[in-house]
Amino acid sequence: MAGGFAKDGAVQDQIDASIEDAVNRTRSRLPRGESRRRCVECDAEIPQARREALPGVRLCIACQEAEDSHQKAVAGYNRRGSKDSQLR
Repeated sequence: MAGGFAKDGAVQDQIDASIEDAVNRTRSRLPRGESRRRCVECDAEIPQARREALPGVRLCIACQEAEDSHQKAVAGYNRRGSKDSQLR
């Protein structure tokens, strides 16, 4: 049974939308295309196994680890079901 203005399943719809947004955001950051033979940051050779495992790779393992450590998780604010967004 829905309460207030929310329809049945609204909470689950909001959760599903948040997960879908996170998956799409992560997929958009995946490398594409042909892998580089040398790292664009430090010019070190990228091993063949890494190039085959990750199509479109452009960083060596060390530079990729450094970049990953600087990436901050995006705390996406889902405004689809936020009452606060309806008040603005």
